[in-house]
Amino acid sequence: MKQVVQNYKSGELALLDVPVPGCKPGGVLVRTAYSLISTGTELMKVSEAGMSMLGKARSRPDQVAKVVQSVATNGVPATYRKVMGKLDSYTPLGYSLCGVVEQVGAGVDDVKVGDLVACAGNEHALHAELNWVPKNLYAPVPDGLAPRDAAFGTVGSIALQGVRQGESRLGEVALVIGLGLIGQLVAQLLTASGVRVVGADPDPARCELAERLGTAACGDPASPAVESAVAELTDGHGVDQVYLAAGGGSNQPVELAARLCRDRGRVVDIGKCRLDLPWNAYYEKELDVRFSRSYGPGRYDPEYELEGRDYPIGYVRWTERRNLACFLDLAARGRVDVGPLISHTAAFDDAVETYRRLGDGELKAVAVLFRYPEQADEADAPAGAPTVTVPAVRRGGKAASTPVRAARTPVRLAFVGAGNYASSMLLPHLAQRDGVELSTVVTTTALSAANAQRKFGFAEATTDLDAVLGDDSVDAVFVVTRHSSHAELTRKALLAGKAVFVEKPLALTEEELAGVLAAVEESGNDRLQVGFNRRFAPLLLQAEQRFGPRTGPASLRYLVNAGRLDQGSWYLRQDTEGSRFAGEGGHFIDTASRLLGADPVSVYAVAASGNEDLQVVLGYPDGSTATIGYVTTGAAGFPKETLDLVADGKVLQLDDFVRTSVYDGRKRWVSSRLPKARDKGQSAELAAFVRAVRTGGPMPVPLESLVATTAATLAVRASLAGGAPVTLAEAR
Repeated sequence: MKQVVQNYKSGELALLDVPVPGCKPGGVLVRTAYSLISTGTELMKVSEAGMSMLGKARSRPDQVAKVVQSVATNGVPATYRKVMGKLDSYTPLGYSLCGVVEQVGAGVDDVKVGDLVACAGNEHALHAELNWVPKNLYAPVPDGLAPRDAAFGTVGSIALQGVRQGESRLGEVALVIGLGLIGQLVAQLLTASGVRVVGADPDPARCELAERLGTAACGDPASPAVESAVAELTDGHGVDQVYLAAGGGSNQPVELAARLCRDRGRVVDIGKCRLDLPWNAYYEKELDVRFSRSYGPGRYDPEYELEGRDYPIGYVRWTERRNLACFLDLAARGRVDVGPLISHTAAFDDAVETYRRLGDGELKAVAVLFRYPEQADEADAPAGAPTVTVPAVRRGGKAASTPVRAARTPVRLAFVGAGNYASSMLLPHLAQRDGVELSTVVTTTALSAANAQRKFGFAEATTDLDAVLGDDSVDAVFVVTRHSSHAELTRKALLAGKAVFVEKPLALTEEELAGVLAAVEESGNDRLQVGFNRRFAPLLLQAEQRFGPRTGPASLRYLVNAGRLDQGSWYLRQDTEGSRFAGEGGHFIDTASRLLGADPVSVYAVAASGNEDLQVVLGYPDGSTATIGYVTTGAAGFPKETLDLVADGKVLQLDDFVRTSVYDGRKRWVSSRLPKARDKGQSAELAAFVRAVRTGGPMPVPLESLVATTAATLAVRASLAGGAPVTLAEAR
């Protein structure tokens, strides 16, 4: 299928061939009939992409701050790879469309195949021939409303939410500053609710259009016409509400709002304009400044948008989806007329040229629609107890179906998932390695697969996992998806006879871990590696060698300054993705076990009150202990990982994988530095895995150790629940 994309680094726009998205549970697959270009938001994004790197940095200071923090935590090379990987990727455009349901995912019962729906979301309602849309981001189109008009649903919801924030009342007077697409819709919605509207925009054509659609008076904000109209309609008191629907860097809209608003009036910011509030003017009138967050309650909440968890109507009357349905109803009943707003309708195949004409100013428009062909050539998309038992690893059952590799042929790898970690920490190493062929990349979103194929040279990109697992030419499968899917995808790949590299964690529950081991037993295929890369870090191995063998028990302290996550991160979705420690704690347990030369036999965990900070004490067979302090409340500038190992009168120190020191009993010490990089072992780990697949030799880490580390990570939850140590008893 085709999709409109943009490279944020170069600014290039393209109509790209990408795989058809899969139809996941909780949503529907929609074939687009019309999609709407937001001539404000989208053109601003297109314009930013065309800026120099310095210009991009100036326009997004929030992202610059994140880059600075990443440098402090991960070092310059890793941060550079991550940033360049994000910039030099195709990003989608679009967020408002109407189309026909082609497939219905599990758990959806309010629409059926063939229904017409309006869809929202800058990750789901894209300028693409097919989109997967979760349940709370679509609404059925009422009878009698044309698909072309229903494509305005998202921008209509944005305007409607802004009006709701203004709390307009019958008979009031409002000022709408900025008569672009959103401003025109705000003015119509206010007029429909019995509010008299004055519009302000420097474009005479937009002013004329707004007056034709019911606005009482319009004019250039720099002229006396607007002020005169407000004085006449309000007897000189000023308007009850001001809606800021303008964009750009001028502070004029904010100043005009203060001048023309009555005492204790309301100012609602809907657009993205400069907001340097003149203090005296806003203070003296005691103006109420409000923000309107996009389509309404539910926006930016992954549980609402992605998992379909609605808010009870008794507590939240107007959610994203209910706003969308309401606007469609108003349009169907003729209370809002979007037809006159359509300046141009372009064939989807002409998308790139249409954006060029808009950007150059050749095409003057309030609203532009893409019209899609009725039939596309692509085929349809595919459809706590005190003792925890460490599951025993049993190999047997039927013989594994791993194909016999021909000598000297490249190792053919498939990737399931191609997110930030895969693209910045795994694929760059594999793409440069001799004897490796990147065969297929599988993702649920079409564009991420296309990006990975372009950047790393995969032979194919698809959303069909079963086709990859059934391909006998694929030697190994990398599972680099969200945590909740790791165990099931690993199980399927093992049963298909593939060698598997799965990023941590291997499993989030004891049941998931048992399912993976059942697949090993059934298939006889134990070719599994979990991405515990730190045990392969060159500095750690060098320090271990310098420390030498132990004769007595050791004491190990490992401080992980994990830091806080951004609000909205999927890592915080504990109900589906597990706790943060369940997701990444295996890294630190595996590192401790590597240095102590054994797997843990007991786990005791204590949590701090009110946050995710943990202290985890691991016991080992020879009496050694490892204490892992996992904290999220530390200083951002402090190193992320520091480790001390004490035994036999010696001390090993690891400082965030850039420096190691070993002190012996004669007070001598040696130190190694990597001042410009942190090598946490990914390259060496991948080399070991590829070598094992190529030669048929043992996996880099014994399966029994991978299982023990996973069981110990899961035992942390049992210890917290029971408030007592947990013994890890080996199954027989």
